[in-house]
Amino acid sequence: MDLLAPPTTNYPNYLSSVRYDRKSCNSMAVAAALCSHRFFLYKTGCCCTAAVPIRAIVLCPRRPDARAARRPQPINNCASQRLFRPIASTPPASSHHHHHHSPGPGRNRVIARSSAVVAPLPPPLLLPEMPSPTIRRLDVASPVPADIDIANSVEPLPVADIAAELGLRPEHYDLYGKYKAKVLLSVLDDLKAQQDGYYVVVGGITPTPLGEGKSTTTVGLCQALGAFLDKKVITCLRQPSQGPTFGIKGGAAGGGYSQVIPMDEFNLHMTGDIHAITAANNLLAAAIDTRIFHENSQSDKALFNRLCPANKEGKRRFADVMLRRLTKLGISKTDPNELTPDEVRRFARLDIDPESITWRRVMDVNDRFLRKITIGQGPEEKGMVRETGFDISVASEIMAVLALTTSLADMRERLGRMVIGNSKSGEPITADDLGVGGALTVLMKDAIHPTLMQTLEGTPVLVHAGPFANIAHGNSSIVADKIALKLVGKGGFVVTEAGFGADIGTEKFMDIKCRYSGLVPQCAIIVATIRALKMHGGGPEVVAGKPLDHAYVSENVALVEAGCVNLAKHISNTRSYGVNVVVAINKFASDTEAEMNAVRNASMAAGAFDAVVCTHHAHGGKGAVELGLAVQRACESQSEPLKFLYPLESSIKEKIESIAKFYGASGVEYFEQAEKQIEMYTKQGFSNLPICMAKTQYSFSHVPSMKGAPTGFVLPIRDVRASIGAGFIYPLVGTMSTMPGLPTRPCFYEIDIDTATGKVMGLS
Repeated sequence: MDLLAPPTTNYPNYLSSVRYDRKSCNSMAVAAALCSHRFFLYKTGCCCTAAVPIRAIVLCPRRPDARAARRPQPINNCASQRLFRPIASTPPASSHHHHHHSPGPGRNRVIARSSAVVAPLPPPLLLPEMPSPTIRRLDVASPVPADIDIANSVEPLPVADIAAELGLRPEHYDLYGKYKAKVLLSVLDDLKAQQDGYYVVVGGITPTPLGEGKSTTTVGLCQALGAFLDKKVITCLRQPSQGPTFGIKGGAAGGGYSQVIPMDEFNLHMTGDIHAITAANNLLAAAIDTRIFHENSQSDKALFNRLCPANKEGKRRFADVMLRRLTKLGISKTDPNELTPDEVRRFARLDIDPESITWRRVMDVNDRFLRKITIGQGPEEKGMVRETGFDISVASEIMAVLALTTSLADMRERLGRMVIGNSKSGEPITADDLGVGGALTVLMKDAIHPTLMQTLEGTPVLVHAGPFANIAHGNSSIVADKIALKLVGKGGFVVTEAGFGADIGTEKFMDIKCRYSGLVPQCAIIVATIRALKMHGGGPEVVAGKPLDHAYVSENVALVEAGCVNLAKHISNTRSYGVNVVVAINKFASDTEAEMNAVRNASMAAGAFDAVVCTHHAHGGKGAVELGLAVQRACESQSEPLKFLYPLESSIKEKIESIAKFYGASGVEYFEQAEKQIEMYTKQGFSNLPICMAKTQYSFSHVPSMKGAPTGFVLPIRDVRASIGAGFIYPLVGTMSTMPGLPTRPCFYEIDIDTATGKVMGLS
């Protein structure tokens, strides 16, 4: 058949000859692009994307969901507004990014959000129902303004509207102001029959000071899927710590035109989850030292009488949490008066070894002078002085528990079995032994619910948990992902981010988070930039405050190709889990076509499913449409089962050595302290837990300066510790700081408030 004559001026009139066929293939996603005077069809849903001349367009029904009941609109009335979305003829240039395939001067590009092809039909015709009322269009500026200025320029929709669009009823969530809501876990019961959507994890190459833009890519991809590709999508992100926000890194809401809003609320207190973790953590710390104090100053009988005091009627009883300790001790009695003197001693005296205590106090501020402190110096503490310290709140095991829990009951059990140290006889002492497990759960009862927010383009976001990826597993929560997968349903997408490089965050996502959740991802994304790859290829050192070396802002294909060994290692490692890998090349304005081709070629040679250039920082979701299409194809073609790196039945050493080989190490060296701890944890029955390697994020090895993909190194295991409540063993590879320090010029210099409007300024 002949190509339809192109329209000259009136797109809506031309669309009157487009046929709408409800029986056409619904599985195909179609986008029409008008380039100069020719139309092309971008057809996806198979193994490739094809560009062919179109003869006619048939619009197929959108997915069945809560919006399907809305009345279809006549095509002549809304085509120019909804079916064809004009894209600026000259995409805005950005000081950070620019579009990688501009339509060129004097051209317009348009996107059709529907499916399939046949012959014309006379009007009047109907389109599928209107797109989501929560979707908004961004007016992008060039150069890209500051993140906070972009965030403040967009008025967020009431979060109740975002919730309604997801199908949530008011009883499914609690409002926290206008723009945030806690989604209650009870929604999982109502949606248990719903089929899960596609599950996508975003990781990155080994981080460099030049940045890779993992959070920005996660948000931009979701904006593309939801606002441009008509998919139900939810972004699942970690809650940022105030340490980096006021310190050296800044916030974690994304960047440019791919952000979560309100950005200031996202980066600051949000709904108070981190504050709840801080309170719970420090309650347990206080309980530890107080218990040691009282045991040191009282006899067994006096201690027992105070732990189980008589009531007004002279009767004594065990608190429920005490019954857990009695069961652990093998004592079946439930009447305090029936315990023998030996049983009284075993029950009442924990006999904590102060040298074994691993539990530290926390606060959500970078304060290097609290890394090591001395407590108990007051005269009332009777000389009970010991050294301890503070960690940053997100490094608390309670944060890891929150991220890995699957229900309120599960969280109660995990909090209760957290080990804080050992008795002098070598027995592990838990929070429930101290009687505080229930109280910790009460402090965390609201924090267990994920927080619903939105992106700049109106797509929904669930924010929950935020453990460090170098010392914990570095992923957002299981419950948020489970809720999201049910809400998007079959054919929808849940995109979650894993911390740091894929060797740390994605590995822990697969081997720890997916083990506990039972969820199986269909696609893993690895984010890379040309600049970061140049650094891995041997590029000059980057010094904060100094201009970038010429090598990073001019074409150097050889340096890029050398650095692609790092990307290739991440791809092959991630592919070993049985998931499809898509590489997202986060484009900067100085990147050249030859450099991007080098990355694409290296990615495909390493086994990637696809490699796509993105400009979401400068253009929002529009700049990640091709990434969205690649991810959709990757998910639809995924067929392999999830493969873990090691079986849980392996010994602690065997699991450590499997991960070391995964990094590229030729062997493992165990320090004396590590050997001792491995032996102790094995004896205590904890050897069947997964491994959470505590390692620098800046290299596959233990040496941050070893860029690229080093091999043949021996991985040193200096110590081994356990997060029994969270459910993992974490070997220490080198010295890991759990309390960051502030730089000479922290981010807080730029942060202030406009006292006339109340708007936050300078947040990044």
